[in-house]
Amino acid sequence: MAGCSRGSLPTWMTAAASRVDLTGGAASPPHLVSSSSPSPSSSSGPAPAAGADQELGMFERALSAAGAAFVSAIIVNPLDVAKTRLQAQAAGVLYHQPPQMAALGPDAILSEFKCSPSCTRGLILGEPVCPPDCFQYKGTLDVFLKVVRQEGFGRLWRGTNAGLALAVPTVGIYLPCYDIFRNWIEDFTRSNAPGLTPYAPLVAGSVARSLACIACSPIELARTRMQAYKEFRPGVKPPGMYKTLVGVLSPLASSSQNVQNYRALWTGVGAQLARDVPFSGICWSTLEPIRRKLLGLVGEGGNAASVLGANFAAGFVAGSLAAGATCPLDVAKTRRQIEDTEKAMRMTTRQTLTEIWRSGGVKGLFTGVGPRVARAGPSVGIVVSFYEVVKYALHQRQTS
Repeated sequence: MAGCSRGSLPTWMTAAASRVDLTGGAASPPHLVSSSSPSPSSSSGPAPAAGADQELGMFERALSAAGAAFVSAIIVNPLDVAKTRLQAQAAGVLYHQPPQMAALGPDAILSEFKCSPSCTRGLILGEPVCPPDCFQYKGTLDVFLKVVRQEGFGRLWRGTNAGLALAVPTVGIYLPCYDIFRNWIEDFTRSNAPGLTPYAPLVAGSVARSLACIACSPIELARTRMQAYKEFRPGVKPPGMYKTLVGVLSPLASSSQNVQNYRALWTGVGAQLARDVPFSGICWSTLEPIRRKLLGLVGEGGNAASVLGANFAAGFVAGSLAAGATCPLDVAKTRRQIEDTEKAMRMTTRQTLTEIWRSGGVKGLFTGVGPRVARAGPSVGIVVSFYEVVKYALHQRQTS
């Protein structure tokens, strides 16, 4: 993204990496500056060059980011399901429901109890069934195996539609706003407080993420609930995103405060902000220096693959570190969003964290950290590198 040391980028990438200048100019790519022209760093003002970020508007930026989010959401969704199931299980969600003997026959019982080969089976009505502990998740791979065996392979992508509905607008708001805010802050601090310039990615990332979180929190709530809960009735399709959100509001339907009831759709938004704002601050303040370093090593002789590899590697490392550091807040967010609606609206993020600490200690606070880190690293890497490619492609299309 914008903000790298552009003088060290390969010429094919310099146009795509030119920094936005909100006053209408942009730093000139080296191959567009004649030998007699002063360099941007020595000039008293921005050179009037046709950099990609200058030419790309908010819509093009959002389109680039949305495409990146779309690809990432599909690839990493199984890890998101694993993380949410582990956290929901720690919060008390049951993934085994004893059958009602009067209502269900042996066939229904067998269709529900699909044992792992390692489980010790019991007998009900002369038929082998699994004990409840066979439905307890013991780790990421165990979630994958049991979801596939008990619910089908497709359930690993449970909530993908909500994930896409979430990722596209979230990242479509987040990355363009990050680009614009960071460039504005860098311009301002260079002129007024040069010592604060290195903190521009941290501040810009935090503000941009806050806007995206608040706008898309109801979709995040739906996705978490869709991934956390299991449908026990054979042959019944689990509720989709719309029905899930209706289910959140249903317990409050009898209340006379209809407008205030819609606050329930933003249940957990405080915990989500407490998670995502530090995540963005850690991620971008780590990603930018790593990317500058790697792109400096690539130099002018690098090809497309090496530049994209540098972006992916920087995103992978930064995303993994940020995900691990913010895992306790992710656990709190998940717990708040899967709780009973009325209870969740009475609880605060601090109370939820205290409750998790008392019941599970450090282990409870870091429930699901494995799949969370495994998901965030590739996800950030994919989004950052894909975003740059689409921006570059759009720039090439505009200038051709």
